[in-house]
Amino acid sequence: MKRGFYVGRFQPLHEGHEAVLREIATECDELVVGIGSADKSHSVDNPFTAGERHVMITRTLATLDVEAFVVPIVDVDRNALWTSHVKSLCPPFDVVYSNNPLVTRLFEEEGVEVRELPMFNRAEYEGTGIRERMLSDDPWEHLVPETTVEAIEDVDGVGRLQEVASDDAAEE
Repeated sequence: MKRGFYVGRFQPLHEGHEAVLREIATECDELVVGIGSADKSHSVDNPFTAGERHVMITRTLATLDVEAFVVPIVDVDRNALWTSHVKSLCPPFDVVYSNNPLVTRLFEEEGVEVRELPMFNRAEYEGTGIRERMLSDDPWEHLVPETTVEAIEDVDGVGRLQEVASDDAAEE
């Protein structure tokens, strides 16, 4: 039995994330998905709550043939403690999947195997760009799984993002 760990902010979960999850599912029997920055929401960079991201992730995982656990991970803002924090919240895992240099370094220092995965059309499947499209009313739905579109529509996520962005602009 092999269990892999994959962490992201998923603001929102997009087609690149889904492709990574599908790839990991071919290598692991079980998957632990960490919702990074779970304490952040209602901002331009982090518009969705941990619960909303949980819905995006679990609905997408339901389409894959893998047993999965989704774990919200609150930021601790101390990199030296982060891996211990993650391990305390998650079921044990054998391998970490990440292309993030800091995540890779921190887990390797703990003696955990880290595997890089190919980036899937990173120029198009990127959270910042998707949020920018939402802000400017440009098409974005084609960049995320249908399950994510539904989860965002359920909470008027685009409206929230636009309101938060207008509040931020008013403060400047």
